[in-house]
Amino acid sequence: MRKITFDIETKNSFEEVESTDATKLDISVVCIHDSKTDKYDCFWEEDLDKLWPILEKADMLIGYNSDHFDIPLLNKYYNGDLTQIKSLDILKEIYKKTGRRMKLDNIAEMTLGEKKSGHGMEAITWWKTGEKEKIKKYCLDDVRITKEVYDYAIKNNMLKWKDNGVLKEIKLDTSKWEEKEEKTITNSLF
Repeated sequence: MRKITFDIETKNSFEEVESTDATKLDISVVCIHDSKTDKYDCFWEEDLDKLWPILEKADMLIGYNSDHFDIPLLNKYYNGDLTQIKSLDILKEIYKKTGRRMKLDNIAEMTLGEKKSGHGMEAITWWKTGEKEKIKKYCLDDVRITKEVYDYAIKNNMLKWKDNGVLKEIKLDTSKWEEKEEKTITNSLF
């Protein structure tokens, strides 16, 4: 199964576009891990045409808050419908079990023993000051952490989080996460 773990950074914030609609934002960079090559890569907004063939060949997209944020935002740029590719949104799986939206930082720290290297708002500031390498490094780190959280969940059928100072486990049934689904990607460009 070819899995693409991914994350997006934006040039602007919800506050700046005066909306909570992800499609109102503008992508600065998309970073991925491709399980087929076991490599990480980044695509700036002007390079997204190189990303589409990779996503189109994926059996599954893996992200954190990706069904609500990343995929709709990517679809704004894509001449097709990326929702036709199976996706696994780790936050969505956590929410199904707990009824709570938890930050990736909390899950990563409790599950993997490490914190994220920054915050998405910093990436917006870096974009405005022209610090593209900082954005790339931060986004790649988020992809790596998301992949490691996913791998941990697959191996252990659970993730960990801290609630009011108490370490807790989120039991997950990952048995169907990697089942292949038929997909129909239509994109007139490729």
